[in-house]
Amino acid sequence: MSEPTIRQPGLLLVLSAPSGAGKTTLARRLLKETPQAHFSISVTTRRPRGKEQEGVDYHFVDVATFQSKIERGEFVEWAEVHGHFYGSPQSTVDVARAQRGVAIFDIDVQGGQAIKRKHPDAVLIFVLPPSMEELERRLRDRQTDSDETIRRRMLTARSEIEHGVSAYDYVVVNDDFERAYSELRAVVVAEGCRRGRVDLSRLKLGVGT
Repeated sequence: MSEPTIRQPGLLLVLSAPSGAGKTTLARRLLKETPQAHFSISVTTRRPRGKEQEGVDYHFVDVATFQSKIERGEFVEWAEVHGHFYGSPQSTVDVARAQRGVAIFDIDVQGGQAIKRKHPDAVLIFVLPPSMEELERRLRDRQTDSDETIRRRMLTARSEIEHGVSAYDYVVVNDDFERAYSELRAVVVAEGCRRGRVDLSRLKLGVGT
């Protein structure tokens, strides 16, 4: 029989999805409408793309700086993806724990599972497109990728979906944005009511504080 998960104050919420499923739009909406929510801005060694901004989309650093951050324990998780390094700041976790807030991580399945291993009470939500055909249509509508890149993204998406559906706690299908957001919000509200996350200090019960 497995040991029960010990939940600490604050909610660590991981959102993952294949490119084009809409997880970032959902994450930004949740951030805007959730009190004491903190969005984890990843650190990366790759260069900015398109209109990406420092401190908004990513923190862009060189490899030496990234290595120093690893050595100082500044990442809750980090990985190498396609020749570049990405990491999620530990500070986002620390703030959420201290303020009993919500830390929102918009990362891939590999990163989500790494956070879950380190923090078993983290909540992992996988966002799905309504179909693979719709996902491909969304990618093509962006008009930013070649046919070869889109084919590669579709193969990656299939792998991510298989891993996410089997490993994550919740699945939200983004066929209608408002409905998908409503389901995401419902998960956040329910998880915030779990024993261990509710502040009972005013009751002076001596437990769950």
